[in-house]
Amino acid sequence: MLKINPDNTIMLTRGDTARIQVTITSADGSVYEPTEADHVRFAVKKRYTDKEPLLLIDIPTSTMLLEILPEHTSSLSFGTYRYDIQITMADGTIDTFIDRKEFIITEEVA
Repeated sequence: MLKINPDNTIMLTRGDTARIQVTITSADGSVYEPTEADHVRFAVKKRYTDKEPLLLIDIPTSTMLLEILPEHTSSLSFGTYRYDIQITMADGTIDTFIDRKEFIITEEVA
């Protein structure tokens, strides 16, 4: 089961598939459409201060669809992690447009 709260907290049953449409909104409210030269990535850490992410997924700029597959979460322990989503633009500008949000892995019944 996938649930996304208004504060961007993601709750996902371990081993489930999640497809999340990602949108980048500028401060003025306009939507930024990434180019092929931009790079968008989703990163998950147990603690935000950890050096290396436990999960790193590239988000295709052509679709802006984040796909979390069963194999991405099957080895993670149940519990609360932290995630962010960052874009690196063609000119080298980096913007973490979703920052330090909770990513909660919940138990499956089977």
